[in-house]
Order: sequence, then structure tokens, then C-alpha cells
Amino acid sequence: MGSAEAAKTFAGLSLSRPLIMGIVNVTPDSFSDGGDRYQSEAAIAAGLSQHAAGADLVDIGGESTRPNAEPVSSEEEQRRVLPAVRALSEAGVPVSIDTRHAETMAAALDAGARVVNDVTALTGDPKSLALVAARRAPVILMHMQGTPQTMQRAPHYSDVVSEVGTYLLARAQACEAAGVARHDICLDPGIGFGKAIDHNLALLAGLEQLADLGYPLLVGVSRKAFIGRLAGGAEPKARAPGSIAAALACIGKGAAIVRVHDVAETAQALAVWSAIESAVLESQ
Repeated sequence: MGSAEAAKTFAGLSLSRPLIMGIVNVTPDSFSDGGDRYQSEAAIAAGLSQHAAGADLVDIGGESTRPNAEPVSSEEEQRRVLPAVRALSEAGVPVSIDTRHAETMAAALDAGARVVNDVTALTGDPKSLALVAARRAPVILMHMQGTPQTMQRAPHYSDVVSEVGTYLLARAQACEAAGVARHDICLDPGIGFGKAIDHNLALLAGLEQLADLGYPLLVGVSRKAFIGRLAGGAEPKARAPGSIAAALACIGKGAAIVRVHDVAETAQALAVWSAIESAVLESQ
């Protein structure tokens, strides 16, 4: 059973086709764009542009989680993200809030965010699981080995696909036990978060096993360091072709949602890929 078959919808969005999540980093130190959208006006404009270009959901984050990133207080995080969350939500753009702080989750949901996207799978803040359950908020649970400060020092797994799957299933079951509806849970293997290049490739090759857990699967590969390494050292903003190739591979293996920086380019590639896949099915 692929992830698109595991649930009909997520956060009110139909999973009858692969979805695109656009990324808006309202931070001064993002690995991918170097702080291009740190000002609220730029972040809002980027979110509107991404939605118009084909993003089904726009993910807004105010704390960088790149390797060795310094933590940000919930207060500072809210100062950064809430204007964009509010403006985009009021404009009819489905918004997710990328945070590990319960206070930021609550404030963003109050401002109109539809989804909570947590790199700690609701373990980073002791109040977050109860909050998400009480607010009946759809949630994306991500796997990360360690913290942003430690995750890339010496990641180790005996069987990365099995271990990531076991962790994500346990977190999903914990959410359901706390009262989160099954159809409000999405899983993310956390490509690049406490994984070496071989771990990333093994996870991408084994995505079907994770999709078979029975929850929609989101995968974020856009502009990640492993793409740069595979592509001969391309800098983050030059990694769009590799990112699109990886995104399409993920969709082919059961990902329901891909999280991307280059929305228009990914949407075009996905439209062509989907048309070819449909033609293949009709010819069989």
C-alpha cells in the first residue's frame, strides 16, 4: 500500500495526486538561501509566489535546523514567522508552521496555520504533543538522529530504513494514543538530519517500506548537501536539477508530498512525469 492509498486527505488536501510543499525560511542563516526571505515582506511575497506557482502548502520556519545551527527562542521565532503565517493564511494559502516549540505552534495555529511540521516529531517540547492533540492539528513527524548541533558528527545505523521506520511508527502511534486522528498524521524520514550520504541514499531507495507504514509520506530532499556531493559540489542554489530528480524518484516510490524550494520548476517536472505515468498505466 503506497502512501497516497493510506489516506484520502491530509490537512484537508486531497492525496489523489502528489502534493508540493513550498519552503519559506524566515531566518538570517538558512543553508539554502542565505537569508533572502528574512524580512516579513519578502517571506510573504515568496509564499504568495510559491502558491501561485503550484505549491499546495507553504511551510514557514523561523529557526534554522541546518547542521550546527544555533537554537532560537520561541519568542524570536514567533516574531519572525507570525506576520507571514497570518498574511498568507488570510490570503487563502494553506500554511504549515515548521517549529519544535509548543508556544510557536499555538501562536501559528491561532494566526491561521493549518499544519504543524516538527523536526523532533513532537519530542522536542514536552507540551507539543498535548497541544497538537487538543487543537486537532494535522502534524508532520520527522526523524532526526541527535540535534541540529550534533546530528552530522557521526551518524550511525545498523539498518537505517528499518530504524527510521520503527521510530516514525512509534511516534505516530504515540500521537494516536494522545488523541491525534490517524488521518492527521504524516511521516518524514528526515533526509540529511543525522544521516550520512549512504544513509540518505538507502532511505530514498527504501521509501516504499516507509510508505507501507500506512501514513502519508513527506520527503524533503531539496538542495540538501548530499545532492551537492553527488553533483560535483554544486552550491545550494545551483542544486535545483538534482533536487527535482530526487523529488520525482521519491514520488515514484510512494511519497505523497515533496518539500521543495524551487516550486515552479518542480511543478512543471511533476506535471510531465504524471502525464507519462498516466499514459503508461493506460497502455497496460
